[in-house]
Amino acid sequence: MPGPLKLVTGNGNRPLAERIAQLVGVPLTPAEVTTFRDGEIAVQIRETVRGCDVFVIQPTCPPVNHNLLELLLLIDALRRASAARIVAVIPYFGYARQDRKDRPRVPISARLVAGLIDYAGANHVIALDLHTDQLPGFFTCPVDHLTAIPVLAEYLRQRQLPDPIVVVAPDAGGVRRAALFASRLGVEMAFIYKRRPAPGAAVATSVVGPVQDALAVIVDDIVDTGGTLIQAAAALRQSGARAVFAACVHGVLSGDAPRRLAESPLAEIILTDSIPPRPTDALAFTRLSVAPLLAEAIRRVHQNRSVSDLLVSPPPPAVLQTASTVPLSS
Repeated sequence: MPGPLKLVTGNGNRPLAERIAQLVGVPLTPAEVTTFRDGEIAVQIRETVRGCDVFVIQPTCPPVNHNLLELLLLIDALRRASAARIVAVIPYFGYARQDRKDRPRVPISARLVAGLIDYAGANHVIALDLHTDQLPGFFTCPVDHLTAIPVLAEYLRQRQLPDPIVVVAPDAGGVRRAALFASRLGVEMAFIYKRRPAPGAAVATSVVGPVQDALAVIVDDIVDTGGTLIQAAAALRQSGARAVFAACVHGVLSGDAPRRLAESPLAEIILTDSIPPRPTDALAFTRLSVAPLLAEAIRRVHQNRSVSDLLVSPPPPAVLQTASTVPLSS
């Protein structure tokens, strides 16, 4: 039998951790995570965890390196405090896009970060929408790779948007994700062909699929600078789509991305709370909580039950914040 269930969090996304704790029915274990004046991080778990089944809820979102080190130090502190099992719950995995050697003399950073989490003492990982399917193989410990795509699709299904609806992959790498989304909604799909002249830059060149007079829904795992979504939305409108929505799991939203997205042709942008919103962009998007999904995964892992059902039938979406949307008529 597993030891007592305990939940610990750093400062990466405390509101999400608090929602998860409320749903699991277990209070967050007090943990002091502070930063010295020179930038060093200090961690202390404030109550005993000896023999416990401890879940550390900490995304490695911006500031990426700071939040990653908080996660590593929390895991190390729990290991040295004799926790029976340490499960890293990572709603957003930073460095995930650096998952291959695509140019000379570059590291495979995602592999290195996975190794650090293993070395710190994690016995298990629960991750949400990793950038590629190969990433779980970078860890030596077991990984439960969840997806919020069905949560996003269910929200749109409940919106009862007028037909026809077409799900759009913003690039060739997102076709599998878009296909899952389209199957949940029972609609057709399309994709946008694009080229990348430089890292972090993309140019949409053509749209392939039945988007004429359709409501197009762009599906992606990460929105960072917003360039991909903005170009895709413009290409879809030029191809005859009557409205364009975007549904993304992780809202990194670097720099002035919120402003640029607000000024784009997108009628609605749907994100999850895997990354906490900044005060400046909190009202700009529709936000859904992944707390029910992660809470149920934590319960099942603690009880040594399967989590594969959550890939098919996740808990219903919880809407945190709905942006003003463009009225759509059939």
